[in-house]
Amino acid sequence: MIRRIFVVFAVVVAGLALLVTLFVLAVSIGVFGPLPGKNQLLNYRNKTASLVWSEEGELIGKYFEQNRTNITYPQIPAHLIHALVATEDARYFEHEGIDSRSLLRVLFKSVLAGDRSSGGGSTISQQLVKNMYGRRSYGPLTMPVNKTREAILARRMERYFSKEEILALYLNTVPFGENVYGIEAATRRFFNTSVEQLKPEDSALLIGMLKANTSYNPRLYPEAALKRRNVVLMQMARYQFIPEKESDSLAKLPIQLDYANLESRGPAQYFLVRVKQEARQILEQVSKTTDREWDLEEDGLQIRTSLNLTMQQHANRAFREHLRVMQKRLESQYQSGYYKRELQEITARELKRLDLYDRAGEVRRQEVFSWDGYRADSITVADSLRQSLLLLHAGLLALDPTTGAIRTWVGGIDFRTQPYDQVTARRQLASTFKPILYAAALESGVKPCHYLDNDPITLESPEPWSPSNFDNSTGGNYSLSGALIRSMNIPTVNLFFEVGFEPLEQLWNKMGFSFSLDYQPSLALGTAEASILESAVAYAAFANGGILVEPSAIVSISTPDGQVIYQNSYTGTGVRVLSQQTTRLMNHILQRVVREGTGASLGSAYGINHPVAGKTGSSQNYGDAWFAAFTPALVMVSRVGASSTAIHFSQGSNGTGSALALPLVGRTLRGIQSNATLRKRYLIPFESLPEDLAKLVECPDYREDNLIDKIEDLIIREVEPDKKGERNIRKAIRSILDIFKRKH
Repeated sequence: MIRRIFVVFAVVVAGLALLVTLFVLAVSIGVFGPLPGKNQLLNYRNKTASLVWSEEGELIGKYFEQNRTNITYPQIPAHLIHALVATEDARYFEHEGIDSRSLLRVLFKSVLAGDRSSGGGSTISQQLVKNMYGRRSYGPLTMPVNKTREAILARRMERYFSKEEILALYLNTVPFGENVYGIEAATRRFFNTSVEQLKPEDSALLIGMLKANTSYNPRLYPEAALKRRNVVLMQMARYQFIPEKESDSLAKLPIQLDYANLESRGPAQYFLVRVKQEARQILEQVSKTTDREWDLEEDGLQIRTSLNLTMQQHANRAFREHLRVMQKRLESQYQSGYYKRELQEITARELKRLDLYDRAGEVRRQEVFSWDGYRADSITVADSLRQSLLLLHAGLLALDPTTGAIRTWVGGIDFRTQPYDQVTARRQLASTFKPILYAAALESGVKPCHYLDNDPITLESPEPWSPSNFDNSTGGNYSLSGALIRSMNIPTVNLFFEVGFEPLEQLWNKMGFSFSLDYQPSLALGTAEASILESAVAYAAFANGGILVEPSAIVSISTPDGQVIYQNSYTGTGVRVLSQQTTRLMNHILQRVVREGTGASLGSAYGINHPVAGKTGSSQNYGDAWFAAFTPALVMVSRVGASSTAIHFSQGSNGTGSALALPLVGRTLRGIQSNATLRKRYLIPFESLPEDLAKLVECPDYREDNLIDKIEDLIIREVEPDKKGERNIRKAIRSILDIFKRKH
């Protein structure tokens, strides 16, 4: 009887062994799908994020399908390896891809008995295969087929790769949640450093996350993550990777995260959109000249940009400090009285325009941005729109005027909730347009000491319009330079008629603006539209001696192994749009704007004691505020305003370019000035005017009306010539006066 039982048992065991052998053979020959061969294994490449670096070599962003950065074994600290092996595969260095003890446990408990609680029993090599190729569904045979495939491929991996290479491959494939893959990306996310800088307790925390990356996420569940980390530390002591005393000591330490999610909280999110656009264009051109097509989201490219992170951080801080205050002032203005009623009317009009009027009372839950932090509110559609209308938006761009290299790009107040880029948005330029008109005048032969009439004027066509100066002053005459320094409107309109539309339009087009000019007198005061980016390029021509530059963000692109596939080779030799004489004169005049004109608070309020040229701008009713500033080595332009110009400050003390936009530039320049390296590089002096040009600006900015001016005006009123005739009459009178002076 016993012998018969033994025989039956032996037959059953032999049968099972035969079935297992046949099953393994079936899997290995591809009955359940082909297995990767040697070449496929050796040439396997993870989808790897392309990394974007600042000018200083700091990581500022990534582009990815899977957020991953590959590393090699020498970069991995020993304590990280110890934590992994102690926790996931204690006999890793003893087996050849399959741990027999674990395999038997899986076979008899997990597979045959269906006991999932007994563990998977997979080695690190088997887990690597699973991470590389995933798992498929085979119905009731899903687990045995997948486990067998992984065991076979794990043995192959051990033949083709060293133990160290397998560890590196494994750590590059493991998921950590939050769309983060690989140990380097996880280290960057949770500790804002590289894997080589990990501390032992941090290594234990990250390895502990592999058991359940959401449940043990230290940001979401710090208590659970701490307990899991300490389990890993105990395992390290159990397998004698660290002394028990050290394990106990490390277990007492709190978790100290330095969470850095570049995808939603990076320092230059708007800039990264620009870099991606530029990179795609570059890679498209590269693919035309090589046999290789590069994928920005998968191929792990290294993109070095021109952005100066230190300057960017100064600009970000300027936004937080200044706009926090100005936002509260704007909200306070619209809380009562006339402006409260006006906001209600604007909101009602917008609801109708957006076809939301019937849903105005509908309650929605949404994330709301404020300078004090995000909040999740349940608010009506009308209240949501009202809050949105009241938001002050802003943009700031800084670039190198000689190369067009972008140094700072702040495209808005919050990329997460306000992704529309203000640097590329087009708005009316206001008085920042005036330097272009005055440059066109200088190019046409008008001298800086040419005087412009400041008497009140009324223009009848195309409709009645009487321009006025900001301070409502009239009378007398301003030199061309004096009128620009004080941003006088009436003299500027007169200059517009003297210069004519055609020379102005030609210069405007040469400077690269996309908006088409319309002939109308108000154009002189800045009704033309342009973006911050276009304005910065135009002002760069003043700073660099008259050359049009092409703005660029990317310095170079390299492959993961360091091969350079693109290098920005711009030499700074572009198309000339202004003469050097004109730019020198404009630089002299615009420096005076900052020293004694509308930009004077740059020195008085922000302590900028280096030569800077600039121009403020305030559109009608303070709908938008502008400030453009430059040195020979840096151009910086800012603009601030609500999404609708119907929402604006009621007083110039809050809404002018000097009050609202200049502080963003002023605070940023103050940061540059406080940094010795940046100060030496960017706050460099302008060249002095040569003697012949210096004589051209030696005249009073203002003079009272004189007898000749009155005679001119009297004759003009009597004759009523066209504008060309008027200019000729005035020239004739001046010529007669010169002859009279020479004879007497």
